[in-house]
Amino acid sequence: MPDFPLLSKVFARVGGSLLLAGALSECTTHSSSNIAPAVDFNQDWQFVKDADTAVTASFFTKSNDTTWVPVSLPHTAQLEPVVTDKKQWQGICFYRKFFHVPATDSSKQVAIHFGAAMHTADVYLNGKRLERHIGGYLPFTVDVTHHVKFGQENCLLVKLNNQDNPEVPPGKPLKDLDFNFYSGLYRSVELLVQDRVHISDPVEAGHTAGGGILVHYENVSPQSATLRLQTEVENKDNRDQTVQVRATLLDEKGQEISRVQNEAAGIASGAFERVDQQLLVANPRLWSPEQPYRYRLVVEVLREGTVIDRQELHTGIRTIRFAKDGFYLNNQKVRLRGTNRHQEYPYLCYALSDNAQYRDAWQIKEAGFNFVRCSHYPPSPAFLDACDELGILVMNSIPGWQFFGNAEFQKNSLQNVRDMVRRDRNHPSIVLWESSLNETGMSKPYMEQTHQAVHQELPWKEGVYTCGWMDYAYDVFIPARQHSKAPDYWSKYAGQKPLLLCEYGDWEYYAQNAGFNQTAYAGLKESERTSRQLRGQGERALAQQALNFQEAHNDNFRSPIVGDANWLMFDYKRGYAPDIESSGVGDIFRLPKFAYYFYQSQYGPVTTPHGFGKPMVYIANYWQPTSAKQVVVYSNCDEVELQLNGKPVARQRPDATTFSNKLKHPPFTFTLPAFTAGTLRAVGYHNGKPAAQTERRTPGAPQRLQLSYARHGRDLAAGQNDAVFVYASVVDANGTVVPDATTPVSFNVQGAELIGDNPVKAEAGIATILLRAGVKPTAIQITASANSLSSNTLSISSK
Repeated sequence: MPDFPLLSKVFARVGGSLLLAGALSECTTHSSSNIAPAVDFNQDWQFVKDADTAVTASFFTKSNDTTWVPVSLPHTAQLEPVVTDKKQWQGICFYRKFFHVPATDSSKQVAIHFGAAMHTADVYLNGKRLERHIGGYLPFTVDVTHHVKFGQENCLLVKLNNQDNPEVPPGKPLKDLDFNFYSGLYRSVELLVQDRVHISDPVEAGHTAGGGILVHYENVSPQSATLRLQTEVENKDNRDQTVQVRATLLDEKGQEISRVQNEAAGIASGAFERVDQQLLVANPRLWSPEQPYRYRLVVEVLREGTVIDRQELHTGIRTIRFAKDGFYLNNQKVRLRGTNRHQEYPYLCYALSDNAQYRDAWQIKEAGFNFVRCSHYPPSPAFLDACDELGILVMNSIPGWQFFGNAEFQKNSLQNVRDMVRRDRNHPSIVLWESSLNETGMSKPYMEQTHQAVHQELPWKEGVYTCGWMDYAYDVFIPARQHSKAPDYWSKYAGQKPLLLCEYGDWEYYAQNAGFNQTAYAGLKESERTSRQLRGQGERALAQQALNFQEAHNDNFRSPIVGDANWLMFDYKRGYAPDIESSGVGDIFRLPKFAYYFYQSQYGPVTTPHGFGKPMVYIANYWQPTSAKQVVVYSNCDEVELQLNGKPVARQRPDATTFSNKLKHPPFTFTLPAFTAGTLRAVGYHNGKPAAQTERRTPGAPQRLQLSYARHGRDLAAGQNDAVFVYASVVDANGTVVPDATTPVSFNVQGAELIGDNPVKAEAGIATILLRAGVKPTAIQITASANSLSSNTLSISSK
């Protein structure tokens, strides 16, 4: 097989195949098709928790037992409060679903694909236990062909156990873990009814460097590229079969670029056949964060001229190389400017819709990052899809944090490595595979095996890179900034590997290496010592947090690193502490802090397909009597003019301090002699012309509520358990948010479901709820009210 990286993207399944949402229902060929439509398997489930753990015949019989609650997927076993003295729920829960498979499908292959289940799943069908799956972050498929009753009612039962288990990664007891792993069938479940001859599932097949579709490119240049394609076809029929594989490459407009079809080949009953093909791409448009161009690849299996299986993939053409002097994308040096991200939401925990995953990626890109580390486990495929589409480079990670278990744990962890690569190998966004357990004292044999596993699954000589926090075995060394000591940190690193700082900005202020010793620093909350600041702690704390990130990011440039990733994008909840971990540049409700705009200022100005990186300017000051008289402005422009009540204060170039002298776009600091109420206006100039402007008004007395919601590139969708944040801002007569308002706000919702608390106390002038759409598209009205404030109503529609 050739030497270049795998670069494609897989979308939603249809009839056992993978079909791009919105794609044509037929391929661009004239062959007839024998592919059944998809079966929506996320609706009409029943759920119970903390029940008798013994599975009895009654579990598989419909009854009027009200202990079974109707639910739809994705689902968490318990809606968790934002802050509580109690730990997240742990225990045993059950999901069941009654369903039919038509008698006319009795010749088909029938399987159930689980996107993820936390974390030990026993799967039963019609009273018989079929399989146990270990691990809460990666998919598994259960073949039910010989157990389903065609033309009759079936009962699928899933027993889940998310209690502490040292053999299931991450393995560490929840009370000592730095994140929560939550519960439930929190990703989609699919019923696959397909021909018994079909493209295999790469995870289910379990074949090294095999299963499903494997895509990579060689000889990539602006003039041409060669797409090398491997398709594995499985024959689960009781007869030998003869099939062909046809591959068609299309551009973004649906125009055919290239096509290839192999000669008819035989597959013995019960066997797999790998088909290798090659397509030429003339004048390829290369995938990059600024121009994330994707082609469409259609792979079809034909029997006697009829299409019996089809998968469609988005594919991006690019080359990558990590060297000691930098990261190279398409032979151009690119500095990785990144963040870390936990996948949880308040209340819903891990049970996020695909749209919610997309919105998180949108904000990461909007905040100016070109790189994200998936801390500390593999994310939803929908998040990776969004990174492909939006142009975000990715470090994919196995489950693990400060825990190295026994032989069974290590076996399960090694399987996590292989399953992660098999599931995600075709995403153009992924440039690093973290096959290392984060901040964990691993054995050398374990590190060697997990490093080798990635290279066995992706056997190319170039373009495949593992990474680990220990400087051993892995291709790229990824310590955290605080893993070394001040004042040098990593500036004197003399190793030979590419160096990337996978975490910085959280703990390395006075409390050296506190990340390894939470107990000793449990009460450390002063703003000068950490970046852990809630949005409601005030502008002084938010300004200090932003300065901490700025100082660390600036200092990182003194090290021989290829890039860095701050800790972190959004606030989250931890197992070992009841409070919110508040290092995020956005809070747990996805509302930006000052630091969000510092990072946004480090990107651009450029032109991208979605409008990211355009000229921007932001005033990191509330401009009220208690505000600092030094006004910091973040901008990616060349100059900024600050005005107060229409009169110029100054027009100046960026700062030149020891905290900013390595930055692409240092902040602009203006000193005002005294506070005068009114309006601050900042105008950014690019190439001598006004390019962006913003205002900050002195807040007055609270007068009314103002409603908005977080669309972030995706409308609220019906029938998908999609949820969006709705914000009720306490504003004055001019519409300025009152940043010290903590007013309780009550919400009334019609046409959708309110998730979480009601009323909600405002934090820094904004009260937030989650709004979840129903099964069918509808008009939705949200009304917010509070004592002594004018109410407000927002109308939106679920699509």
